[in-house]
Amino acid sequence: MSNVLVNTLFPKSVGFLSINVSVLFINMKQKFHYLSSTFLLHPRNYSKAETMRGTSVLSWILIICLSQVAVRSQYYSDTVPYHPRPVVVTNLHFYMHEFTGTTAVVLTQANITSNNSSVPFATLVAINDPLRTGPEPDSELIGNVQGMSLLAGSNASSTQYIDFEFNTGKFNGSSLSVFSRGEAGLAVVGGRGQFAMATGTALFNPLLINATNVIMEFNFTVIHY
Repeated sequence: MSNVLVNTLFPKSVGFLSINVSVLFINMKQKFHYLSSTFLLHPRNYSKAETMRGTSVLSWILIICLSQVAVRSQYYSDTVPYHPRPVVVTNLHFYMHEFTGTTAVVLTQANITSNNSSVPFATLVAINDPLRTGPEPDSELIGNVQGMSLLAGSNASSTQYIDFEFNTGKFNGSSLSVFSRGEAGLAVVGGRGQFAMATGTALFNPLLINATNVIMEFNFTVIHY
């Protein structure tokens, strides 16, 4: 059966037919070939009643297979009530240690003649900074933050798309995603693991900023399940 016929019969499913649908049509074609060769191409071998029964079987196979195609080709499921788990609040406190040129690297920079500051407008920076329990460089390593920072403001303000992942303790393997302007009260827009579907805010306090190092204190308030 051609795709044109399928799309005509089931317009809602255009572009979303899976391999299972193709398998159904192959199986259906085989069944039709067998039954048609048995009952239709050799009618003299069977009585009129037997031939009519064979034709009826062919019709039912067509109806059943097309019904399965209509169900399996939909790209969405039925809408059902949502029963969320109890909401909890978690506070997190840690420090980000950044090393310019090592864990924070400039990817690209716009060719604008007025870009004469140390952090010019339209600069894109890749980040892979360690997270530690304290401001000391030898304090316990608890994870890292990865993502991008775009210098998008005329006053060197930035827009952050970064993900804080933890690799030790209670939240090992979980992470928090931030997509926000680089101002106090970063927006937590989601997460993974125990922080799946999380929301919240992140306050930060710069403790050290120089040409090669940045140490940033973070306080997260996270609402999750």
